[in-house]
Amino acid sequence: MKILIIGAGKMGSFFCDILSFNHDVAIYDTDPQRLRFTFNCRRFSALEEIDEFAPDLVINAATVKYTIEAFRTVIPHLPSRCILSDIASVKTGLPEFYAECGHPFVSTHPMFGPTFASLSNLSNENAIIIAESDHLGKVFFKDLYNSLHLHIEEYTFTQHDETIAYSLSIPFASTLVFASIMKHQDAPGTTFKRHMAIAHGLMSEDDFLLSEILFNPNTPAQLERIQQQLSELQSIVNSHDSEAMKAYLARVRENLK
Repeated sequence: MKILIIGAGKMGSFFCDILSFNHDVAIYDTDPQRLRFTFNCRRFSALEEIDEFAPDLVINAATVKYTIEAFRTVIPHLPSRCILSDIASVKTGLPEFYAECGHPFVSTHPMFGPTFASLSNLSNENAIIIAESDHLGKVFFKDLYNSLHLHIEEYTFTQHDETIAYSLSIPFASTLVFASIMKHQDAPGTTFKRHMAIAHGLMSEDDFLLSEILFNPNTPAQLERIQQQLSELQSIVNSHDSEAMKAYLARVRENLK
């Protein structure tokens, strides 16, 4: 299969690496300097090269802010049969775009990233495939993700957004609150250092990505849950209520099972 990858960032390069030994892969980036770190593939920095390549599948690994814009840029250079795919963690606007783009599509979300996951060992990681996607596109990504030993779930676009509000918005918001009250520690404990490592990793992400995940319409309800739990915990701490604290900790441990 001829596969075009848009964007030579960390995820684009990752997909290039895992696909290039079994497929004819080209990677396109408007910045030729970023193509220096891609191997075993064709390197495109001009749209005319895409015309000649005529891919069967496009994997859009552009930054989430530019996902739809990147699609619109390359579509005039694609065969009508070409399947469009995105790996965006934020699907805002994509259902509407796919409905009018004139191409079959497959939307997925690898639930890992280069900041925290070990891309050489993904056996404990997950991926979501959007149910509304084209059948052939779903088969391709199911085979790919199975080969990486990922656990796969199939969700609708709506279910995906609800899941992301829970699985990303809660840890993102909690980490932002933790980091917002930080001050330098000369002798930090192990737990503090681990939280700080997570905070540094989160803050290395793109601001637009962080904003769009937190602006998910389902996020406010999750933030309210965090506030409710903080209020309950503060009340227990203020009153030094040992029995209430014991019950609270038991409830938390039960959630972690």
